[in-house]
Amino acid sequence: MQKLTDAEIAERLAEIPEWRLSDGKLRRELEFADFVQAFGFMTSLALVAEARNHHPEWFNVYNRVVVEWNTHDVGGLSKLDFELARATDKLAAAVLPQ
Repeated sequence: MQKLTDAEIAERLAEIPEWRLSDGKLRRELEFADFVQAFGFMTSLALVAEARNHHPEWFNVYNRVVVEWNTHDVGGLSKLDFELARATDKLAAAVLPQ
């Protein structure tokens, strides 16, 4: 796994408009109907992350979840972070109103 260049990051970031860079990490904030929906989303994402052996940094208060992806082993962002950001979006789309 390799650290992406700034140009590669910019190109991939354009493909996931809900995400932004924050302190070298991909970051997305999500708001759900309630705590149960937020926690259910986190549980689903935890299973995906565990299957890929790549885990997010995240924060939850009631119905709000903040997800951050980065690859500690490369000291920045890797292709896997963007794959898991897209997986995060797919899971969120299944429960959030469009």
